[in-house]
Amino acid sequence: MQFLLEPLDYAFFRHGLLAAVMVGALCGLIGVHVVLRGMSYVGHGLSHAAFGGAVIGFVFSFNYYVGAGAMGLLAALLINQMTKNRKIKSDAAIGIVTTAMFALGVVIISQQRTLNRSLDSALFGNILGITGYDLIIIGLVTAATMATMFFLYRPLLFSTFDNEAAKIFGIKTEAVQLIFALLLTLSIIVSMNIVGVTMIAATLIMPAMTARMMTDSFSTMQLYSIAVGALIGAGGMYLSYAFDIASGATIVLFGALIFCFAVLIRHIREKRMLHANMHRHGNLIHSHPRDNRCDIQNDADEASIKK
Repeated sequence: MQFLLEPLDYAFFRHGLLAAVMVGALCGLIGVHVVLRGMSYVGHGLSHAAFGGAVIGFVFSFNYYVGAGAMGLLAALLINQMTKNRKIKSDAAIGIVTTAMFALGVVIISQQRTLNRSLDSALFGNILGITGYDLIIIGLVTAATMATMFFLYRPLLFSTFDNEAAKIFGIKTEAVQLIFALLLTLSIIVSMNIVGVTMIAATLIMPAMTARMMTDSFSTMQLYSIAVGALIGAGGMYLSYAFDIASGATIVLFGALIFCFAVLIRHIREKRMLHANMHRHGNLIHSHPRDNRCDIQNDADEASIKK
């Protein structure tokens, strides 16, 4: 009990813990869609584009969130525009747009050497430097994202698995994609102060993939991912305090450990199910394990019927 209460005596730890839990839950929720849409590279790319915006913001004395947000959103819009006609694949568009914006930031840093220290937090995270203002921004983004994704649950789910069919059912898929891109960009920006540009992709993917190991239901996966993300954030903070090591990196490593544990549990569970389903046909002993991979797709089909 002392281990849990002692760090709370320090304001910087309380701020960092609250930020880590909110960002963990936020990334857990939006990460489910990132994983199921095969957009893991997008999170990594948009974080690099946002870094370029943060650099420009520092140079022109803009608010950090304004600079990073504007550049991140611009990158998302450009990627969406470039991939509309399907001549340019999404991975190529992401690579071109986001690396160019990141390179722009690096060029500016090389000319403004005094910025190096100021931008360390954007690159590697500075969760212990979280202020009350940062907590308000993180809280607003988290609340707005969760509310939006709740009200757009069916359009987001349907367009995730069958975008063409979603159009037939009257869903404005382009508007849904833009809203999701905006939410993803905002989530990445508020996460940069926690784990930095270099590790944001991990915070988006780990909770969602851990939840995927735990369930085959889409709605349950979202709830599990939110809980796992919050747990990873809180656990990483306490481990960082206990061992006096970098908070952002500790959060990511703790997330990787939780994921490995979930994979092990899933493997053991599937082994037991396999043995439980074994039966004999003459001299042949075999099993017909249930294929759970279709469960999430069935959730989408059910959403389309209700739509």
